[in-house]
Amino acid sequence: MIRQADLRGEIEAYEALKKRTEDTLELLEIAEDSMVNELQREAESIQRQIDSLELRTFLSGKYDRGNALLAIHAGAGGTDSQDWAEMLERMYLRWAEGRNYQTDILDRTDGEEAGIKSVTISVRGPLAYGYLRPEKGVHRLVRLSPFDAAHRRHTSFALVEVLPEMDDMDEIHVPAEDIKMDVYKSSGAGGQSVQKNATAVRLTHIPTGMVVTCQNERSQMQNKENAMRVLKARLLEIKQAEQDAKISELRGEYTKAEWGSQIRSYVLHPYQLVKDHRTDHEIGNAQAVLDGHIDPFIEAYLRKVD
Repeated sequence: MIRQADLRGEIEAYEALKKRTEDTLELLEIAEDSMVNELQREAESIQRQIDSLELRTFLSGKYDRGNALLAIHAGAGGTDSQDWAEMLERMYLRWAEGRNYQTDILDRTDGEEAGIKSVTISVRGPLAYGYLRPEKGVHRLVRLSPFDAAHRRHTSFALVEVLPEMDDMDEIHVPAEDIKMDVYKSSGAGGQSVQKNATAVRLTHIPTGMVVTCQNERSQMQNKENAMRVLKARLLEIKQAEQDAKISELRGEYTKAEWGSQIRSYVLHPYQLVKDHRTDHEIGNAQAVLDGHIDPFIEAYLRKVD
């Protein structure tokens, strides 16, 4: 039913655009000079809608239409990289908000001094996985460090994971005997934010050694359910990547977040520039990108690679 509704929406959008184009062409034949500017604006609006519908044709993967799990891990660079990971978290939350996607933070580990060590976010909405899929990889930041007393330029890295999440994960069966569960008290900034009871959950998938933690919910049961969602999504990624390959070669989180492996660079000093190294697409307004304006990079990747 969900798939049917999606297809119906696409057909209706196409039919409406077709009617709008035909009406504009008819109006053009009888238009007076005073209407030229108005028709020009209408033509540009139609072209933008065509480009948007065309972009959706690149999102034809099995899970592109579904929800996504977004994980960010601080890489090489110490406190600066942990701060950079938090900046990326804000960027993606802003981007999701602009698309009216629902986001839930499933697990978040704060850094010792600032920023975060890692965060896992559920992003729910039409085509969430398809749009976020190009963001997977290492993101590099160059700036004057606010944590360096000498205010020197630092380079920081963070790894972004993007996994498909389905409402029905039954196609990934995980036997109970393959799971080791540990419970512990949630960590936090102190005071009321720290749980008195052991509600945080750590799941270890024994065959692969994969570990997933969730601690943001107040219920142990909810944290366990969320951890299973993340675990199944990661196992699904492994299954999709290559059935017979070694697990260690497929686990995306082990990609080294360091020099030479980045997909995108964000330079804040000595100039402002964000450049995607896969497509060479670049934007000079780095602050706009960090505020969630990442669609041009996603579109450039989908059009070039897919």
